[in-house]
Amino acid sequence: MQLRHLLIGLFAMTTSCLAGAQPNYHRLEFSIAIDRPAAEVWAKVGGYCDIGVWFDRDCEITQGDGGIGTVRVLDGTIVEPMVAQTELSYGYTQPAVEGQYYTLYHGFMEARPVTASTSQVIYTVMWDISQSSAEQVAADTERRSKLFTAALAKMKEIAEQE
Repeated sequence: MQLRHLLIGLFAMTTSCLAGAQPNYHRLEFSIAIDRPAAEVWAKVGGYCDIGVWFDRDCEITQGDGGIGTVRVLDGTIVEPMVAQTELSYGYTQPAVEGQYYTLYHGFMEARPVTASTSQVIYTVMWDISQSSAEQVAADTERRSKLFTAALAKMKEIAEQE
């Protein structure tokens, strides 16, 4: 199954290159200060399906044990394999979907220590916007900004609870 996704992704990238599309990667970074140590924060909000709580979405682990290679599915349709992991962070991607332009969407979430008793959660996303108009990029950026800002506020609320 993973080989199939890799081949689809390579095909999509090759096809876009053949069509003359030049990727244009757009990056958004969100962060919030949390009055708890990073390890404590991560223990409360850093599980791979904890996204279901702070994004208020259905999340199911369909493959893996919570480490690299684990696959989560959001709302039954959004597939996100974990591609990177440290003690206080993880990164994921969204594989190519047949019949859709492959945006190479990636996300990365980290609980970063600031002091012994405080931390910061940083959530970064990036994707190819080369097939989008300026208006689409602006609307998508606004939508994602609202979504991730609310999610970080929920993470802070959860992490700071006694």
